[in-house]
Amino acid sequence: MKVLVLDGRSLALDDLAPVLRGEDVRVELAESARAGVRAARDLVEHHVERGDVVYGLTTGFGKLKNVAIPGGDLEALQRNLVLSHCTAMGDPLPRGEVRAAQVFRMNGLARGHSGVRWELLERLAGLFNAGFVPVVPEQGSCGASGDLAPLAQMAAATMGFGEVWLEDERLPARDALRRLGEEPLTLHAKEGLALINGTEVMKAVGVGAWHRAVNLAKAADVVAALTLEGLCGSIQPMDERLADLKGHEGHRRTSANLRALLAGSEILPSHAGCDRVQDPYSLRCVPQIHGAVKTAVEHVGEVLAGELNAVTDNPILFADTRQTISAGQFHGQPISIPMDYLALSLCSLANVAERRIEQLVNPDLSRLPPFLARDPGLHSGFMIAQVTAASLASENKSLAHPASVDTIPTSANQEDHVSMGVTAARKARAICANLEAILGIELLIAAEAQEFHAELQPGAGARAAYECLRALVPAHEADRYLQPDLRVARELIASGRLVHAAEQAAGPLAV
Repeated sequence: MKVLVLDGRSLALDDLAPVLRGEDVRVELAESARAGVRAARDLVEHHVERGDVVYGLTTGFGKLKNVAIPGGDLEALQRNLVLSHCTAMGDPLPRGEVRAAQVFRMNGLARGHSGVRWELLERLAGLFNAGFVPVVPEQGSCGASGDLAPLAQMAAATMGFGEVWLEDERLPARDALRRLGEEPLTLHAKEGLALINGTEVMKAVGVGAWHRAVNLAKAADVVAALTLEGLCGSIQPMDERLADLKGHEGHRRTSANLRALLAGSEILPSHAGCDRVQDPYSLRCVPQIHGAVKTAVEHVGEVLAGELNAVTDNPILFADTRQTISAGQFHGQPISIPMDYLALSLCSLANVAERRIEQLVNPDLSRLPPFLARDPGLHSGFMIAQVTAASLASENKSLAHPASVDTIPTSANQEDHVSMGVTAARKARAICANLEAILGIELLIAAEAQEFHAELQPGAGARAAYECLRALVPAHEADRYLQPDLRVARELIASGRLVHAAEQAAGPLAV
């Protein structure tokens, strides 16, 4: 079991991978965080005792910021805030993403600038460790004053409202609390606002998409290597000297991956001396195209890593100087722009993979049987698998319309510029899913192309990829019900099993 120690400062991207995969992860609050949390809480209570007018502590919210709230109503104020903001719609977020959002929320509060009680953090950690996962609809955030609606759904569950997952059972939150022997949470001054103001949902979805993109950047190289062999392409464009001349590290890493995956291939040398002067761009330009995507994935990872330990609620308390500052820490633009960048980049991987699929199934291009059918005409082979890949690649182009350039005023124009960060992250996630399917289709067809070169030895990594698929999917001797094969191939891509098999044979692949 992995244990994450939350101190608001040291959370890393790799820490979230097991959370997102649904593995058994526990959290502990770092003792070093206790003093800072309590100092900020003391400042909140100081303002409340004095009756100071401080946004979010003793006032209404948003457009109602100028409405002072009597001290006796502050608990009701926080309760009303959370419940009134529970307006999220759509399908539930995957449980792994909700768990990641829970970790981000606790980690941000542990930084000691939000003004919550230490006891609240302990309750949140206890519920997380008990497997208490709120059911959170994924739509409804504009990503500016935080992910208000989905975070409110998450907070409301601790108060006994809505639904949760507990031990794979979906049930009312109040019943789940009762089963755990817990009372519904009562929020004190500032705590409701601290729980719902932040970028935790867009970060959770975004980090999940980024982890998938890391795997996809490697998987695309593995599958492209198999396709290059299937089409008897040339290894020369992967020459390290060309990477030196281009000057991009992504190019260099991709070329190195392809050379490692194809080491020892007897298929590629068979291309030498034929009348094909150059390979098409989808083969020849793999270092440039895949390399540019690797550069984008690397950059997005750097941005997300900087956001993991950010304090993103409002207002922000500085206990050392006794200041409370109302600011815009919750604005998601630093996440929405990189998420759009990631989405655009993954579209390029999908586009070039679909073109390689066309190269494989088109006899005018491949010098292989039409659609790789053993008896073309009687059998259609992989004709419509290419159509599916084309459909998914086209859908990606619609999904790639940037969300970060959109904005729509909310809260009576108080929140007059919004980031659409969750929308950007959800679109990147959807493109990941489409790309996993497209690469699965390419894997299936590229492996079939290997059957026409059975007398020649593939490269080490390409052979491992071929064998990984063939352990589950036999060669395509005749038309059959094809959809299960596509599902298996997609799962090999999505799970990372294909990359793992290739790395076992060819060594670690770079991203």
